[in-house]
Amino acid sequence: MSETAPTPAYLAWKTAQKRRRAMIALAQAGLLALFLIVWEIGPQRGWVNPMLTSYPSAVGQALLDMIRDGQLWSNLGVTLLEVVISFAAAMIGGTLIAVLLWMSPALERVLDPFLVVLNALPKIALVPIFYIWLGPTGSIYAVAIAVSIFITILMLYTGFRQTDPNKLKLVRTMGASQAQILGKVVLPGNLDTFTATLKANVGLSLVGVIVGEFQASTAGLGYLIVYGSQIFRMDMVMASIVVLGVISILIYLLIQWIERRLAR
Repeated sequence: MSETAPTPAYLAWKTAQKRRRAMIALAQAGLLALFLIVWEIGPQRGWVNPMLTSYPSAVGQALLDMIRDGQLWSNLGVTLLEVVISFAAAMIGGTLIAVLLWMSPALERVLDPFLVVLNALPKIALVPIFYIWLGPTGSIYAVAIAVSIFITILMLYTGFRQTDPNKLKLVRTMGASQAQILGKVVLPGNLDTFTATLKANVGLSLVGVIVGEFQASTAGLGYLIVYGSQIFRMDMVMASIVVLGVISILIYLLIQWIERRLAR
């Protein structure tokens, strides 16, 4: 059978959608270009103090200098390692705890108020305690995990509780065990919740690592930001922030790819 040719209305709709996406991309590029131009001209014309804001060409030169002397790669490697370990620990630990809470309603009733309070607690207040307990390196991982694990638990457990009750009733009437219900219904039915948790967790792990590096590290992008501010090298500070922005974009693209794979 031959395929039905698309109607003129459908073709017009597709063209309008492509034009709309192109206009949005053009507007985004225009806003970014305008921001960079104003940022470049302002400090050089004396509108703002360049020592306080730096400017794009100086930031680019600082970034090149950091690449040439290897300073960027060594500190970037430290931060990425801390983010990956913290993210994995928070996801694995948070998932296991959420599963335990789902399997034991009594345990959930006992721990729920503590989880809510710990999630709301400003984690930066724990940095001095972690530093005393775990030292400079361990405190970074502890802060990053503390920032992300509680939101992981709450998001996943909420998703588990909202699993379609009709599906649960069906598999229970067929004699499924608790473990079978978890593996065959609850976990597969919460892929969207997992991807949403991944998106939140990666960003929170990065934030936690940088906060920990601000307080206790001698290496990493957070250390470069603090060190640059102490010696009034705003170009170094801004270059480190630009690298953090690039990392965030790459992480977002990676999660999108994972989301597409899970959707299949």
